[in-house]
Amino acid sequence: MENNKMKLQFLSLSENESFARSTVGCFALGLNPNLADISDIKTAVSEAVTNCIVHGYPNEVGNITIESEIRGNELHINISDEGVGIDDIERAVQPFFTTFEGSERSGMGFTIMQSFMDDVKVTSEKGKGTSVYMMKKIVGELKEENA
Repeated sequence: MENNKMKLQFLSLSENESFARSTVGCFALGLNPNLADISDIKTAVSEAVTNCIVHGYPNEVGNITIESEIRGNELHINISDEGVGIDDIERAVQPFFTTFEGSERSGMGFTIMQSFMDDVKVTSEKGKGTSVYMMKKIVGELKEENA
């Protein structure tokens, strides 16, 4: 049997962040997650998409792509942009690191993603964009079977 997959592409407009998080949250329902799992997934997606909007395309509008796949009891998510890229990934994923010193940005986006998901990997190429891969294992609620 083939794994369920979905692909979504949209513009890096702030109003599309809630659309993205809701879409991936709905897609994850195929795993029968509990409310905490859905909340974790939506929060992590929100952080990744916001990073694309704010950091990937700071002075322009560009495309953001989300690809999700259900493999067994795992939700795999890849969120990517074709923006400016990250100079130093090791530094960027550190708690409280932000390129917007003195702003309301906390620098906790990657830390939040890492705390809510089971696996997070960031790849980036300067001038070509950034990709955030996340995976969440879903135990699922037990379904009672009638005899």
